[in-house]
Amino acid sequence: MRRPLSTRTTSARDPLLVLSLVVALVTGCELAEGGARFEPGEDLPGGDTTNTLLLGSNAFALPAENITDEHASMFFSGNSFFNQPWVQAPSSTDSRDGLGPLFNARSCAACHFRDGRSSPPLSPDEPFVGVLLRLSIPGTGPHGDVVPEPTYGDQVQPFAILDVPAEATPTVEYTPSSGQFPDGEPYELLSPVYALTELAHGPMDDQVMISPRVAPAVFGLGLLEAIDEAHLQQLEDPDDDDGDGVSGRINRVWDVQRQTTSVGRFGWKAEQPTVRQQSAGAFIGDIGITSTLFPAQTCTDVQAECASAIDGGTPEIADHLLDRVEVYASLLAVPVRERAEDPTVLQGKAVFHELGCADCHVPSHHTGSDAALVEVRDQEIWPYTDLLLHDMGDALADGRPSFGADGREWRTPPLWGLRLYPVVNGHDRLLHDGRARGVTEAILWHGGEAESAKQRFMARSAAERRALVEFVESL
Repeated sequence: MRRPLSTRTTSARDPLLVLSLVVALVTGCELAEGGARFEPGEDLPGGDTTNTLLLGSNAFALPAENITDEHASMFFSGNSFFNQPWVQAPSSTDSRDGLGPLFNARSCAACHFRDGRSSPPLSPDEPFVGVLLRLSIPGTGPHGDVVPEPTYGDQVQPFAILDVPAEATPTVEYTPSSGQFPDGEPYELLSPVYALTELAHGPMDDQVMISPRVAPAVFGLGLLEAIDEAHLQQLEDPDDDDGDGVSGRINRVWDVQRQTTSVGRFGWKAEQPTVRQQSAGAFIGDIGITSTLFPAQTCTDVQAECASAIDGGTPEIADHLLDRVEVYASLLAVPVRERAEDPTVLQGKAVFHELGCADCHVPSHHTGSDAALVEVRDQEIWPYTDLLLHDMGDALADGRPSFGADGREWRTPPLWGLRLYPVVNGHDRLLHDGRARGVTEAILWHGGEAESAKQRFMARSAAERRALVEFVESL
């Protein structure tokens, strides 16, 4: 995959000599004894926005360290609307009523607990919160988007307000399969099997496509939005012209606010172009809260009780409140790294690059100078993603296209902050549906464009595999 020249700059909080930076730029990830070199700034993955003050269970909850006074006020107001539950209308709490009629959760934080990552249910009797099932049928919508399932819409809603039937009860079970590395070390993978019972409005379309999605962490989003489109275009190689087997490409999606096609950056298939649209889409899809971007409820033609339910006003979240949620989601700080210079971590970093993991999980980018929020402008960031779509093979395929993404393609997820999921959210479940129990299993599920990298990982010694995992778990 083609890579642009580095545009790294020194940080105001990094007193390293300019000479050290020049050496880093020239050598890149040059191997040092026992691993790779520490690169200036990689311990501050969010640049000047990085949270260096608080780790532990609230590591994802702090605002950008360089936040302005104006945005701080909006941030903490947005925090309230992100975390507090919405209620059924009518209510005396008129700025927070309008829940449903159908919903997956009562608040954003119910799925993005402590601004982190959710986990799928681990048994059939656990509540289905933090993971949703997208629905569609074959075809293309007016803007290149999906065609919703005619009876149940574009996602399953397992909850509803009074006098409105919930759509269905989703469950998941896991089928284990065993294998071993070439050196004999065993492993086990879990394949999820989803089911829908108690369908309120009869069977679904015979051609329905169902895709499970776990709620991802929400910190660092404003920095990802601030990466210039031209930079992402430089990372594209849709026809694999360089012959390295990696052919990432941008998902071109519909920008509702601008009424034009734009670069998709957010969601598991890069289906949303901006933090604002991602937030508004979650409000309508997951909580049933309308906005000026999505002013209509998602009730289908057969859902009479849903269509006749009392709403919380038009729209149910006003623009000035959505502004605050947008600022909140945009300026949640990425936590500082603590072990970036550890010898084992650096050894794992070398293996990460040698295997080709960095072809998709591109370590660093430089944000643009014209971002809407001043805090995220001109920052060197280390998210370990290219925000592009990649074919991940049959094992991870959901068979459900979305805009330009086909049924085997997924956006490269950022790896920053991954080490803190067990601390913040109490689990280490990874991938789009949370099937992987930790980094090793996530790698073993890779296929398609990542098949060669996975095979090289399997062929390494147990010590090298552990070093690679330790590196990823240090991010």
